[in-house]
Amino acid sequence: MAELKLVVFDVDGTLIDSLAHIRGAMKTAFDSCGHRPPTEAAVRSIIGLSLPEAMRRLDPNLTDAELVEVVEAYKNSFNRSETAETRQDAPMFPGARAALDRLHKRDELLLGVATGKSRRGLVRMMGVHGLEGLFVTSQVADNHPSKPHPSMLEQCLYDTGVKPQNAVIVGDTTFDMEMGRNAGFHTVGVRWGYHAQADLAPFTDIMIDDFDGLDAAVTQLLGLGI
Repeated sequence: MAELKLVVFDVDGTLIDSLAHIRGAMKTAFDSCGHRPPTEAAVRSIIGLSLPEAMRRLDPNLTDAELVEVVEAYKNSFNRSETAETRQDAPMFPGARAALDRLHKRDELLLGVATGKSRRGLVRMMGVHGLEGLFVTSQVADNHPSKPHPSMLEQCLYDTGVKPQNAVIVGDTTFDMEMGRNAGFHTVGVRWGYHAQADLAPFTDIMIDDFDGLDAAVTQLLGLGI
């Protein structure tokens, strides 16, 4: 019997185009706490990090108490706006669902998620987009150090019994790619996400232009049959 392989996906910027949703919640959080809201470029730069790490990077001058306040304000704002309308505010990228369905049908492949979202946010996102049942392992910021620490991916390997050389991380940020390298994964970077291709390149085994290229990248890196 062939060894099982694992493909782990980042969420925001890889599967879901959540920039507008995140940016709006950030603006509300910083405004409500009396701080200058970050620019869109700044928000792009921190998507994928755990919230405390993200907020600290957005405003290094926050005191510990202010940091806690802004994080809570962001969670409240994000959760209030996260309804069924999220399908429009944070849609899946073109081809994402079809690619997940294709890979899910392959007996030798297991799918997972490693995201800076909370468990509550991930569960709600999966419900909105009908992704329940596709992923055998899902890791969130509630239980792990922030990316690029390899903890999330190490737990994915533990959950599935897959060896790191038989695993791929698919993501759009340097945090995803560095996390993959730190865990011994192969890395697939996507060009449609929130970090520049030039920044991803040093950490990426293969870059893809769209989800139509994902199958070939996974097949090549994991040595799968056609």
